[in-house]
Amino acid sequence: MSDDDRANRLGSYLRARRALVTPEQAGIPAGANRRVPGLRREEVALLAGISADYYLRLERGRDNNPSLQVLESLARVLQLDEVEQDHLLSLAASRRRPQRRRKPERVPARLHQLLASVQIPAFVEGRAFDVLASNQLAVALSPRLQPGYNRLRSLLLDPEEQAFQQDWTRSTEGFIAAFRESIGDDINDPRFVELVGELALSSERFRALWARHDIRSLEGGTTTVNHPVVGELCLHRDKLPVGDLLLVLYYPDQGSESDEKLRVLTSLNQTARTPMRERSQTAEPDGHPEHHSNR
Repeated sequence: MSDDDRANRLGSYLRARRALVTPEQAGIPAGANRRVPGLRREEVALLAGISADYYLRLERGRDNNPSLQVLESLARVLQLDEVEQDHLLSLAASRRRPQRRRKPERVPARLHQLLASVQIPAFVEGRAFDVLASNQLAVALSPRLQPGYNRLRSLLLDPEEQAFQQDWTRSTEGFIAAFRESIGDDINDPRFVELVGELALSSERFRALWARHDIRSLEGGTTTVNHPVVGELCLHRDKLPVGDLLLVLYYPDQGSESDEKLRVLTSLNQTARTPMRERSQTAEPDGHPEHHSNR
């Protein structure tokens, strides 16, 4: 995370979003000899109904108290959706409120019990997409869905995870935008600073998308993954908040091909977890139980 981001996150956000809106999208002539991608500062100011000097002060962090009307006008010009507009408002408000300290992320015992009881892939993640707890089916679905892994880091740096995601490009866009939304105004949180620094050095894809300042809530939806054993799986994803944590559930449509494949995966997982001695004692070749001497 750059010093510029820390000192003037509102200005950084305005500059990034301004670069993504073309003159054609804004309904103004493009003209010739444009030196900047997207809109010029003067064009944003004109469309928002504010002076160019005042808008320049906002981008440079020299105005700490823009009005709600100004911010909403800028959101309209920059074509922000509801989530992005809320983020813009929060950037201005964060300058006026103290940072709150968050408690360490700990998974309560009841969530561990729940994970063990559900018959679908399920895991618990923290605000930085760290996997904090998971059940056996989640690990069978992907070995990267177990404690000690970070989902964003795996997505960007692990070739196996990149092959696992059928639409890796779309997944990275959503995850990085959701990661920025999750950070909110906790820009000095050590975990966020560490992860942003690592990914900025290691992933060109992260650098490109991080510079866009996209903001999005990564909620429920449907995803398709390529499992190395059972093949393509189309799964629904639900994220249920539990305090500051999220319980994530993956499940297929009942009776679908993916449902059958998940049943196969469940069976394989149960077989793999059955001790060898127990399996041999229950085997019945030629219709008769196999007996073993004690050793």
